[in-house]
Amino acid sequence: MKHEDAVTALAGATNWHKASYSKENACVEVGFVPGLVGVRDTKLGAASPILAFDPSEWDAFLRGVKDGEFDLT
Repeated sequence: MKHEDAVTALAGATNWHKASYSKENACVEVGFVPGLVGVRDTKLGAASPILAFDPSEWDAFLRGVKDGEFDLT
């Protein structure tokens, strides 16, 4: 699937939810459609750019987060 098509599919998702660790004014939302996971800026809502991942990319990202791969310290 082309990136533009993935973003269009995710833009129509109705199941966006705020990340549980988000702070006030520093939030992200995650939304799902079959075969895709999207991430967008909560403050911008539907106007936010969307990052699109396939399920294997999303799983790899979550594993990296849990393993501290992206920690700044």
